Amino acid sequence: MTPVELSRTVLHAVRRAVDAGELSVAVPERAVVTPPGPGGCGDYATNVALQLARPAGQTPQRVAEVLRRRLVEVGGIADVVLTGPGFINISLDEGGGGAVGVGLVAEVLRAGGRYGHVERAGGAVVRLHCAREVRAVVVGEVVGRLLRAQGVTARTSAEGVEPRWTDVLGVRVDGGGSASAEVSVNVRPVPVADPDSLLALGRDAGRWALLRPAGHDRVRGGEEGLVQREVNPLFRVRYVHARTRALARNAADLGFAAEPGALGEAGAGADAGAERVLLAAPAALAALGDHPRVLAAAAEHRAPDRLARHLVAVADAALPLLPGVLPRGGEKPSAAHRARLALAEAVGAVLAGGLSLLGIDAPDHI
Repeated sequence: MTPVELSRTVLHAVRRAVDAGELSVAVPERAVVTPPGPGGCGDYATNVALQLARPAGQTPQRVAEVLRRRLVEVGGIADVVLTGPGFINISLDEGGGGAVGVGLVAEVLRAGGRYGHVERAGGAVVRLHCAREVRAVVVGEVVGRLLRAQGVTARTSAEGVEPRWTDVLGVRVDGGGSASAEVSVNVRPVPVADPDSLLALGRDAGRWALLRPAGHDRVRGGEEGLVQREVNPLFRVRYVHARTRALARNAADLGFAAEPGALGEAGAGADAGAERVLLAAPAALAALGDHPRVLAAAAEHRAPDRLARHLVAVADAALPLLPGVLPRGGEKPSAAHRARLALAEAVGAVLAGGLSLLGIDAPDHI
């Protein structure tokens, strides 16, 4: 596990603690991990507990203990020791490279498409209001979904919604009319210059074209959104999802199912797909682990483009490992193959859940 991967693992532990109600803090953008200082031990140390203690209203030692309990469950971590005022010292499992991410994959599979969602009751209602413009309405609708996925009660309204926006893009809002005094956020991305060209793309490609650029960037229309090749980011995302579903069907035909575990060992005696999977798995696991943070940031900043770009990153990271999931030739399905299938299905769950939030279909076949 690299320092970058470990940093993401620490952030994931924070997110899980927040989701479980053990910590009431905003998840930081990054967690610094460094070699332990004087009095420390293990391979790496982090001061994230000291960073979170004051906003959490708890002592650093208490925050560190909450995170320690979650970190010791992560594959690839051998031990977690607390020292000083609340430093977390982490020892890595040198022999467990193939087991890194077991807990993460299991968590994704348990949550399915709701991985990264937060169950949180109460709080003020966020009211989103959109101009009578197709991009504003689509962005506002999706921001409402993102907020609700983070446990926030959100209501969307628009100054007007043309019937064809609903017919083609499937857009829905909770109300219409002018903005009221209760409006919390006015959704006003850069308007689309040629709405007709976007509507001509259809629901999925049209939504993607509207949502992938940042709100301050102009939308580029054109038929490139319909190209069924790797140059089209939406195609890559949907293609990888469809591949994960095909792998599950093919595995069922071979008589085995997904089960999180070690992905295998490289070197002499390894099966045909081991090296490919072990090379690609760290990037795929890092992208999966980052998903809750991206969902939270997309909701907080009212920025669906963050989620769209993240889905592309997940797909691009996972694509190289997919050919190594199933047994080849005369190989029999092993525990490593079941673990690889679990990782592939976790990727598929994240892609399907993310596309659903964007209002885009995740096909099982392409």
